[in-house]
Amino acid sequence: MYLIAGLGNPGREYEDTRHNVGFTTLDLIAHSLDLKINKVKFKGLLGEGSHEGRKLLLLKPQTYMNLSGESVKDALNFYKIPPEKLIVIYDDMDLPLGRIRIRPEGSAGGHRGMESIIYQLASDKFPRVRIGIGRPEGERDAAGHVLGRFYGEEIDKIRAAIRAAAEAALMIVAEGVDRAMNKYNGFEA
Repeated sequence: MYLIAGLGNPGREYEDTRHNVGFTTLDLIAHSLDLKINKVKFKGLLGEGSHEGRKLLLLKPQTYMNLSGESVKDALNFYKIPPEKLIVIYDDMDLPLGRIRIRPEGSAGGHRGMESIIYQLASDKFPRVRIGIGRPEGERDAAGHVLGRFYGEEIDKIRAAIRAAAEAALMIVAEGVDRAMNKYNGFEA
C-alpha cells in the first residue's frame, strides 16, 4: 500500500496558487484513476483506490502547510505504512518554473510542509516529487510569491509540470523511484 500526499493549503483563497500545486497534482491523479478525495480523515481529505494492482491512498492534509506532518503521520500510523511507501508532492521555489525533480529521500530544503513531515515521522527516508515554481522576481517577497497565482505563459508550463508530476508519482508506485527519476528528473515544461 502506498500513500501519496499532495501538499497545499485548504480553502478557496488558496486554490490555484503556487503553494497548492501538490493538491492540484493529487486532483489530477484522482481524476486519472477515477477516484474521489472526499473522506474526512487524519486531519485531511482522503481518497482510496488502486494502481497497477497496488492499494493506493491519496491524502490532502487540511492542517495548512506548516502542519502537514500531523495529517501524514496519522494516516501512515493508522494503515501501518512504512515511510518508504510515502510519496510527497509539493512546490519548490529553488527549481525553475515547470521543472520536476524526484528524490528517494533528503532534507526539507527550507519547505515548511516538508519540515513538518520529516519532524513528525522522525525520518526523511521517503520519495518526493518537487514541482518548480521559480523564485519571485525583483522585490517580491517569498510568501507573496508562493501564495500568488500563475499567469500568462506560466499557466501552460505549470499544467505540463503537474501532468508530469502525476505520471511520475504513479510510476513510483508501479515501477519504483529509480525508474521515475530516470524518466522525469530533468523534465522542464
